[in-house]
Amino acid sequence: MADSATGDRGPGTVALAIGLAAAATAFTATFRGPRERFWDRMTLTGVSLGLIALGLSSRARGARLRFWHIPMGLASAAILYGTFQLGDRFARRFVPSGDAEIREIYGLRTLRPRGEIATRLATVIGPAEELFWRGLIQAALMRRFGRWKGAALAAGAYGGVHVTSGNFTLMGAAGVAGAHWCALYAAGAPLGVLIVSHVAWDIWIFLVQPTGEVEVLAAGDLAAA
Repeated sequence: MADSATGDRGPGTVALAIGLAAAATAFTATFRGPRERFWDRMTLTGVSLGLIALGLSSRARGARLRFWHIPMGLASAAILYGTFQLGDRFARRFVPSGDAEIREIYGLRTLRPRGEIATRLATVIGPAEELFWRGLIQAALMRRFGRWKGAALAAGAYGGVHVTSGNFTLMGAAGVAGAHWCALYAAGAPLGVLIVSHVAWDIWIFLVQPTGEVEVLAAGDLAAA
């Protein structure tokens, strides 16, 4: 799929293979390391994958933030937040250990000061994920398999790398969020819009207004959940 401005058809198969291998390695290290150092590893993953995207994809290098991207990105984040409100209720009620897994995810926000986490999400993690997953991985998959099949495969890959977390609910949530952003990118949304959406959604749902109860369960309660 050629870029309308540059004629660039996007990253190729080699870039895709390098990117997927790097993502699998980085996310495994992120989720399998000591929990108290999670945000350091997640930030390093963002830096690493972001640099790979910038090095291998002109789509990522060409990303620009325009003023009109901000309201569109915020609207996208609001729609995704509404989706997660419904998903949270479903997971807590019908998914085995869903409530405990959601609380485990939200427990990560207690590991560092919230202002620091917000800064990491806004300046490194959120932007880097969009440059990498949409600007490199999805662009390469759409080039190889077509617009919508490529988008579906990219969403699956994004959810799939979260399997090493051992948290089924997190993997499902990543798949849903990935599908949302992948569909927007396939439909023509600029990377700037998706970066705003990703950052706003991350900060809002994780730090400002979680979707439900977030206190970490005690060991006995967790075993009973």
